[in-house]
Amino acid sequence: MKKIQLFFVMIMFGNVLFAQQKDSLQLHNSRFEFQYKKMYVPVGLMMTGVIAGGHGKNSWNNQVAAERNKNFSNFQNHADDYLQFAPFVAVYGFEFAGMKPKTDWKNRTAILIKGQIINLGLVLILKNTLKETRPDGTALSFPSGHTANAFAGATMLSIEYGKDYKWVPYAAYGVASTVGVLRIANNRHYLSDVLFGAGLGILSMKVAYWTHQYKWNATKSAHDPFAGNIY
Repeated sequence: MKKIQLFFVMIMFGNVLFAQQKDSLQLHNSRFEFQYKKMYVPVGLMMTGVIAGGHGKNSWNNQVAAERNKNFSNFQNHADDYLQFAPFVAVYGFEFAGMKPKTDWKNRTAILIKGQIINLGLVLILKNTLKETRPDGTALSFPSGHTANAFAGATMLSIEYGKDYKWVPYAAYGVASTVGVLRIANNRHYLSDVLFGAGLGILSMKVAYWTHQYKWNATKSAHDPFAGNIY
C-alpha cells in the first residue's frame, strides 16, 4: 500500500507540477507552439488512469479506496466544489491585480470557451458511455469532472502567467491536485477517475491553445475591461 501511495503522490504532485512548470517557461509571446513532449504528462496521466482502473481485490482503485475508508471514513468536505473554479477566476483576477498575461482578454476568453467545450464535452460523453459506479455507490464516476475542470484551469493559468511569474504553475497545479485528492477523500471518485480527469483537463486546454487562430491578437481592444498600465 505504501508503494501505491508513493506512486499516487509522485504522479499527482511530481510529474504535474514540475513538468508543467518546465512547459510554461518555454512559452512564446505569440503562440503556444505544439510539441510532442508537451503531450507526455497529460497522456501519461490518462494512461495511468486506465491502468489503475478495475475493481479487483488488488487493483489500485480498491486499495486506495480501502485505505481511505480505513483512515478517513467520516471525512466530508465541499471545498473541492469551489476550488475547481479557482484557476479560472485567477486567469482574469491576476490581470486585474496588475499581472501581465500572455493573451489579451478576447483571445483568452475564446480559448477558455473552446477548451471547456472539449474538456467538459469529453467528460460527459465518457461518463454517460461508461457509466462507472462511484465508491459511494452513485453513478457516473469515470472520469472526475471536478478534477478535469481544475486541471484545465490550472493549465490555462500556467500558460498565461507562467513565463513571467514562475510561482504560478506551482500554485495552479497545487490547487488542482488538491481538488483531485479531495475527490478521493470525499469518497466520490477512484484513483483512476482522478488521474484520467487530470490528464484530460490538461490536454483539452492545450489543444485549445494549439488550435487557436488569435484573430484579435494584432490589436488589443480599447474597451478591455482589465486594461490599465499592464500592457
